[in-house]
Amino acid sequence: MTKKDDLYEMNFPSYELKQVPVTEEMTTAFGEQPAEAYMGRDLLCVFPDGTDIENLNPNMDKLSQLDGLLQHATVASDKYDCASRSFAPKLAVPEDPVCGSGHCHIVPYWAKRLGKNQLTAYQASPRSGILYCDYQGDRTLLSGKAVLYSESETFI
Repeated sequence: MTKKDDLYEMNFPSYELKQVPVTEEMTTAFGEQPAEAYMGRDLLCVFPDGTDIENLNPNMDKLSQLDGLLQHATVASDKYDCASRSFAPKLAVPEDPVCGSGHCHIVPYWAKRLGKNQLTAYQASPRSGILYCDYQGDRTLLSGKAVLYSESETFI
C-alpha cells in the first residue's frame, strides 16, 4: 500500500473473466435479471443500464448457492464509470462495503467495455465509497480514502 496525497493505493492482480450464461438462479438471488454474467474467482453480474443497484435486495441464501467465492453486481453509472455492490455470504459477510478484490473483476470488465484504463468506480453499499482505478492488464491499482471502522487497545 502506498499513500498518495489523501488517497491510499493498493496494487492487486486482475482476474481474467470468462462469460457464462445468465441463469434463473442468478435472477432469483439478486432479485433482478442480469444482462451478462462472468466468472473469475468470483461471479460478476452486469445489470442493464438504469438498474437501481443501490436498492437491490439480494437473497443471501440464494447468493451463497451461486458459483464464485463472492458475487458482484455492477451497472453503468451517469456520475461514475460504473457502480457496484459486492456480497460474500459464503464467507459470512453479507455485503463488503468497498471491495478491493471485487474491483479486480469489475475494473477489467469496464475498462474493456468503455475502452479506457482510468476509471472512477462507486461502491453503492450502505457505507459506500469511491475508488480511483487504473487497469494495467494483469494488475489493477485501486486508490481511495481510508475510513476508520474499528479501534481497539491490547494490554499485555
